[in-house]
Amino acid sequence: MEFLDRPNVHIKDREYVIGQLEKMVADGAKKLQVVADFDRTLSKYKHNGHVCATCHNVLEEGGLPGEYKEQAYKIRDKYFPIETDPNLTIEEKTPYMVEWWTKAHALLEKYPLSKEMLHSMVAKSTAKLREGCTTFFDNLHASDIPLLVFSAGVGDIIREVIAQNSHMYDNMHVVSNDLNFDENGKMIGFKNAIIHVFNKNEHAVHDSDYFHNLSHRTNLLLMGDSLGDLQMANGAENVEAKLTIGFLNLRVEESLELYKSRYDIVICEDETMDVVNAIVNKILCIG
Repeated sequence: MEFLDRPNVHIKDREYVIGQLEKMVADGAKKLQVVADFDRTLSKYKHNGHVCATCHNVLEEGGLPGEYKEQAYKIRDKYFPIETDPNLTIEEKTPYMVEWWTKAHALLEKYPLSKEMLHSMVAKSTAKLREGCTTFFDNLHASDIPLLVFSAGVGDIIREVIAQNSHMYDNMHVVSNDLNFDENGKMIGFKNAIIHVFNKNEHAVHDSDYFHNLSHRTNLLLMGDSLGDLQMANGAENVEAKLTIGFLNLRVEESLELYKSRYDIVICEDETMDVVNAIVNKILCIG
């Protein structure tokens, strides 16, 4: 378990973590399912010292008019500090997140966007998967382990980032804010109700058959970078072992104790999947 001893890995209850991991190892691949956020969880926060694009940033960096980028940045600069403020509760933050996503989506709908543009936008963007993400995807696919990517970003961009930088396998299911296109491939809005960082427990995936169909997979590995991500697997049934991994990318000193109280394992300022892959490799008996 030496990967748990790294200086950037923080664990409040080591005995609990080891116990959960030992059960997952004993049960093996057939009992495991994985749920992960995308932005700054599967994707990088920084690369070579520069902040990488989130899904919405891909749109801001892309080929839309400059006024879109200007307005989008104004909206983000107002609400992002609220999202990451450790002194506010999720209940206090939620109304602001609804405002943020509503304004951001309404702004995007004012500008021309097509399916064709998305491919080039992603190709030119600074969005990057974490180092080791392809290994993570490959190993889950090889062992037929379901991966639910549950994101407050933009589903079409997530699929494009993964496809361009790794592999989008059939064991991977993306739940996010999906764009709606007309018969000519022009964006005309969003398909479903808003998914923001703190309402992932309310989304239709919990009312669908997704988790019910996986009720035989009683061990759950969950990864996120926000406290709201802890709600992503609320619909999972018959859970016997569960490990939550939180990536803490910014405001580390003031947020660490809060993250340690909520996540089983907290990984600070790390742009790799090394610890996650070490855990998965243990469970799958790889290496």
